[in-house]
Amino acid sequence: MTDDAYLFLLDDPEPMLGAPVTAVGDLACLETPAVRAWLDAHGVTAASPGVRLLPPEGTGAIPSGSEKLPVPLGDEELNRLRHALTPPGALARVEEELLAYRDCAGERDALLARATAAGVPQHRIVELTGEDARTVASAAAQGQGPTSAGSATAVTRGES
Repeated sequence: MTDDAYLFLLDDPEPMLGAPVTAVGDLACLETPAVRAWLDAHGVTAASPGVRLLPPEGTGAIPSGSEKLPVPLGDEELNRLRHALTPPGALARVEEELLAYRDCAGERDALLARATAAGVPQHRIVELTGEDARTVASAAAQGQGPTSAGSATAVTRGES
């Protein structure tokens, strides 16, 4: 694997390999003499449909024999490229899942503390939730304060 993304040419842009450069937005590398010379040598512009871009982890998919040029991308540019390669709707679905996770995870510590207070052994909580044992122990410790232990004893004895 390389650390560079690749610009490459497809004779037939129909296989939808990579992202069109225009879908990624402004890229600093497009202003470099090397990229401009490469585009000129092939008689294309960055907006040509056959000029595609793949991130470093996808460069193995470039067909052998294709004209290609490694180009360094900044983190923001690389994120935009990966976003452009995400199938339509997939990003929205993942974002919905993250929101659902946030909603349920927001109550995680309280649930772990309640489970511990109810007498569920910590190793069983770890098995059921998939949470790290340290996370369960920390949530259990936070759920037990000096007042909760004293009031629990008082309630068991029938005191108030």
